[in-house]
Amino acid sequence: MNNLDRLVIELEQSGAADLLQQHLIGLEKESLRVAPDGTLSQKAHPTALGSALTNPRVTTDYSEAMLELITPPLHGAKQSLDCLSDIHTHVYKNLGDEILWATSMPCVLAGETHIPIARYGESHAGRMKHLYRVGLGHRYGKVMQVIAGVHYNYSIAENFWPLWADIKGDIKDRHGEQRLIDAGYMAMVRNLQRYGWIIPYLFGASPAVCKTFFGDQATNMQEFDEGTYYEPHATSLRMSDIGYQNQKEESVGIKANYDNLESYIDSLQCAINTSSPVWEQIGLKDEDGSYRQLNTNILQIENEYYSTVRPKQLLQGMEKPTSALNARGIRYVELRSLDVNAYQPQGIDETQMLFLETFLLTCMFQESPTITLDERPEIDNNLLLSARRGREPGLKLRRNGTDVPLRVWGEQLLSSMEAVCSLLDANEIGAPYQTALNLQRRKIENAEETPSALMLEEMRENGESFYHFARRKSLQHNRYFHQRKISSETEQRFIDEGVNSLQRQQQKEAADSGAFDDFLAKYFASV
Repeated sequence: MNNLDRLVIELEQSGAADLLQQHLIGLEKESLRVAPDGTLSQKAHPTALGSALTNPRVTTDYSEAMLELITPPLHGAKQSLDCLSDIHTHVYKNLGDEILWATSMPCVLAGETHIPIARYGESHAGRMKHLYRVGLGHRYGKVMQVIAGVHYNYSIAENFWPLWADIKGDIKDRHGEQRLIDAGYMAMVRNLQRYGWIIPYLFGASPAVCKTFFGDQATNMQEFDEGTYYEPHATSLRMSDIGYQNQKEESVGIKANYDNLESYIDSLQCAINTSSPVWEQIGLKDEDGSYRQLNTNILQIENEYYSTVRPKQLLQGMEKPTSALNARGIRYVELRSLDVNAYQPQGIDETQMLFLETFLLTCMFQESPTITLDERPEIDNNLLLSARRGREPGLKLRRNGTDVPLRVWGEQLLSSMEAVCSLLDANEIGAPYQTALNLQRRKIENAEETPSALMLEEMRENGESFYHFARRKSLQHNRYFHQRKISSETEQRFIDEGVNSLQRQQQKEAADSGAFDDFLAKYFASV
């Protein structure tokens, strides 16, 4: 019996199953608004959906056309998924003739000038959000910013941690308990990095891309048909080196340190306070005084650092993410490496969420040493290999200096999750966590059962380009949500949230005083 199995038995005997059932899950799902022909919407964010600045359920990401649908923290996968479905249903009622694109990778792009950057009104906070995105466009290009994903947010019940402290033998005063919580979540984060390559393998759904994504740029990708590039064994081009991966991070010198929460905060604060010669070349403002970026630092703000997983704390007002973490510790973990699943109207399904919960807890319960300098490039390269060549027969990853076949390592990971499934299934009917694990095991045994393989197979069978596949799925989901019903009370709540958000935006704009430059200076000077 290994250490993980022993720990799980101890947790089970201590009543942890009941406490772990009280977890909270939140989902954030990005989707591009497109015209019926699949071209990127040039329209403003629909007023009927409220203010993108202040609506807690419907906002925008990089582009004005990139909707982001956000559930509140809820108990359980089903509740979260039902809520996400309700938000989708409300959104579709207010899109007119537009539809939501069903895949992570965009299509029918007409160049950077036709990618509208999101706008959030004239308040200082709204202008800052817009100008941050202007800076991203100058730094990385706009096309990289219109790749959609799903974020899975997970929080362990607060009353679990005293039990965890008893088992770990740690101090239990108020500050000690928060340190214990932070250490537990950071252990989870480190192992999510180590083993995170399995996420694109199992759930990657972007093996192909529209040729318009590259514009006039050359690519070494293979041609699937006259409108599509692809990689034969790719799982997630979104998570590969063609996606948004802070491609210039090596030249500007940033790698977050995950040894503990303090080192993580310090590494990001260093990056947001250190000017970069690379970004200085862009310039801070145009000749007419318009901002080209918020600053010339390595990171404009913390969110610019792209990572597959982030430790998070709820923000209060205009608080910086690192300030919130420093003041109140970690509240939840955000997994960011999920593609939008074109086979699910919501972009994710319940079985996937049950697996993710098991995976996150396994990552926390397992031994999680600090990431060494030698291990860091292994982690990065394993993710890239899984994303770009994950289904390649015999593909090997690198683990502690040794080559190991992806399928062997994958089976070992899933086997290590068995005990955690048993713990989570203790109070369930029908062992849903074990069932979810078994479904993923089939993908390890047979790569043709992965979403990426199914997608390419369907395109071949139908003689479809990526565009035609994605548009067909988008129209299917459009019909699904237009036919789906939600209660009048739920619909009215969404309407009220939209109206209230517009009022809050107006209040922010009316309350602002002073120059925007002074507002920015004050924000960046805050600790």
